[in-house]
Amino acid sequence: MRYLSDADVEALLPPPSEAVRLVREALVALSRGEAEVPPKPAVHAADGAFANAMPAAYPARKLLGCKWISIFPRNAAQGLPTASGLVVVNDGETGLPRALMAAGVLTAARTAAVTGACITALAPDGALVAFTGAGVQARTHLRVLDALGHRDVAVYARREAARRDLLAWAGEHVPDVRLTVTGDARSAVEGRSVVVTALSIGLTGVELDPSWVAPDALVLPLDYASSVGPELARDSLLVADHLPQFEAVRAVGSLGDYPPATAWTGELLAAPRPAGRVVCQNLGNGLSDLVVAAAVADAAESTGVGQLLDTGAA
Repeated sequence: MRYLSDADVEALLPPPSEAVRLVREALVALSRGEAEVPPKPAVHAADGAFANAMPAAYPARKLLGCKWISIFPRNAAQGLPTASGLVVVNDGETGLPRALMAAGVLTAARTAAVTGACITALAPDGALVAFTGAGVQARTHLRVLDALGHRDVAVYARREAARRDLLAWAGEHVPDVRLTVTGDARSAVEGRSVVVTALSIGLTGVELDPSWVAPDALVLPLDYASSVGPELARDSLLVADHLPQFEAVRAVGSLGDYPPATAWTGELLAAPRPAGRVVCQNLGNGLSDLVVAAAVADAAESTGVGQLLDTGAA
């Protein structure tokens, strides 16, 4: 089995347009029942910490694997990551593990690719994009938006230092993107046909006023209900990448008073864009991780990148 660090994964990621294609296929397969992806089982540690297992099988593509990710909010006080994890990619024919890789870079890239797949199918050409948050997801999303030709982006960030850092990063890495950064959420969101929210999950007092969001906008919350509250969800066509997982999250109250989702995201990706505002609550699923991880594993095997581990006999 080959072990790949975050640095290895970053070097081997498929180009953004290819990652978008891979996750689109995964989302459509999920909506058609062509892959087996159960709702994420969770186990809980002390002080609100928990971990999820995210298994997935896609027999038609001979894909099998699982992501294991832990969330420890109090790590921040110790200067440690609050989220950490690993992905294992198995051989779909023999079940033998092919690769074990760090999940941080992979998860960020997968999340941006899912956003890209939704924008490609559900946003107008040349859509003006708003993004809330200036962390890792802002950077991975800007790479995908640049690759897809969406280069007019307004970013809301609460801290001035974060705004400065993002502008400097963008000038170096995505110089063709016309980036506007602001400390006012309303000015970032109004008049934009795509709104992506990536503040902290569970943050309060940051819900977007529904009147700020265009009646035909595509809304992509990455932060559960922190920014896109129940009122905005009820006034939109609400879909989810994985309906059973969405219902499980809704049942434990993590989305507040959200209504049920009415369709799979993958259904919309394979059909004409519906009229009106669309909210895609893509909460993350193991198959989207797996298709990108398998591409990384293929590249590692063909280039010899990573550390070979002797797994021994089961």
